[in-house]
Amino acid sequence: MKITEIKTFICNAYRTNWVFVKVLTDQPGLYGVGEATLEYKEQTIVQACMELERDLKGKDPRNIEAIWHDSYRDAYWRGGPVLMSAISAIDIALWDILGKDLGVPVWRLIGGEVRDRVPCYANGWFVPAKTPEEFGEKAAEAVKNGFRALKWDPFGSAWRYLDPPHFKEAIRCVEKVYEAAQGKTEILIEGHGRFDLPTATRIAHALEPFNILWFEEPIVPDTMEALADFRSRVRVPIAFGERLYGANSFRTLLESRAADYIQPDVSHAGGITELKKIAALAWTHQIPMCPHNPSGPVANAATLQLAASTPNFMFLETMASDVPWRNEICDENVIIEDGSMLIPDRPGIGVDINEEEIKKHPYIPTGLRHYKGTLTEIQPKESKKYY
Repeated sequence: MKITEIKTFICNAYRTNWVFVKVLTDQPGLYGVGEATLEYKEQTIVQACMELERDLKGKDPRNIEAIWHDSYRDAYWRGGPVLMSAISAIDIALWDILGKDLGVPVWRLIGGEVRDRVPCYANGWFVPAKTPEEFGEKAAEAVKNGFRALKWDPFGSAWRYLDPPHFKEAIRCVEKVYEAAQGKTEILIEGHGRFDLPTATRIAHALEPFNILWFEEPIVPDTMEALADFRSRVRVPIAFGERLYGANSFRTLLESRAADYIQPDVSHAGGITELKKIAALAWTHQIPMCPHNPSGPVANAATLQLAASTPNFMFLETMASDVPWRNEICDENVIIEDGSMLIPDRPGIGVDINEEEIKKHPYIPTGLRHYKGTLTEIQPKESKKYY
């Protein structure tokens, strides 16, 4: 079996643009799909995939480890989000090919099944809340819908420092969601890498009464030593890792004792191949893995394969709702029961994309909303619920 072509597709998803990859083979009808939704660098990632195609044509797609290693080695300028996302998407597609070729789900090939469903925490449940009261109302709805945890960013447009009025408003927002949760669901505070060390420390101390599951990306994510310093100063648990790439970066994170939960993204950190290694590293440190997973349906499907076969996989991040055409551009079948997403047993990663439907939603440039006060404006009014 040989790789014959790599195709890429950009599909607008309102809040971002999904980037899908299809790896074709010389076997009729046998191909694999992957995802590398690298926010705001969509066209760059497409070019990176095309550059990898030159070396991959003619190779046996079933030699997944060799292809991963050679793609990383031969780039020379290793690491970083663009190369690693391109490798990730192709890696996912290769596992998809192998599973389809053997007629089994990928989780069967990477260790077998340790669970047939995985607890979910919700992202996007808050749309379009702005005030603490509105966040509280949205949280009450999400709790009724059975999610095991709710994550959101209560910090508006803050960058590095949070002044007294906005500090008070953010903590009040947390209080309203905490009241709505009524001890029935965990609450997770998203920091989006906003704050300097003293500001994040003050916020962490203020969050202690709310018994949060974690404070995610609390400080500007450029210095591992600063994160470790921060963790040593506070009592709330810390989650980190969505902007790390490859097992070596996570080894440094774990050995620095800088986080209580790690969050590798299957579409950026190295694909299924590398996330299995990252999970094993975390296992040796007794650290749960809760992958970053707010992207599209192919990334979600790949993450589910890892959830099925990884003992220290704790929570699946999922969008509570998304653009209405999500189910039109793919054959995803999301089933959530009692706050857990069921893991499919279809061959491969369990999802396929529809090229013709994707063409109906072409690339539209979007920008980062995090520091503009528009972070909750991530879905159109006609967005579809997935619970």
